[in-house]
Amino acid sequence: MTETNGAKFCMFNALWFKPEGGAEKYQEYLIAAGPIVAKHGGQGDRAYAPTAALIGEFDADLIFIVEWPSFEVFQQFVSDPEYAKVQHLREEAITKSLLIRCDPVPKRP
Repeated sequence: MTETNGAKFCMFNALWFKPEGGAEKYQEYLIAAGPIVAKHGGQGDRAYAPTAALIGEFDADLIFIVEWPSFEVFQQFVSDPEYAKVQHLREEAITKSLLIRCDPVPKRP
């Protein structure tokens, strides 16, 4: 991954849950990981359940965006020993995930 030079960015997350209890297990993960995300300055308070792909194919169970202060801070989050203790909950909940780093597009005058 490329460096962001300390700039804010957003991480788009799309998740596909395991059929048996994946959604519930992911809720456990969110409760456990939420404080660690907040400790590192990650912010994201809304999640969405996609209902229909109008153009193209997309069938994720849940999508959300987390804003991070910088990519360096995000790396600190994923390397945090506290996060390592709860990361297994995420893996137990999902069959597949898609994370896309999104940089802000400058506003046009």
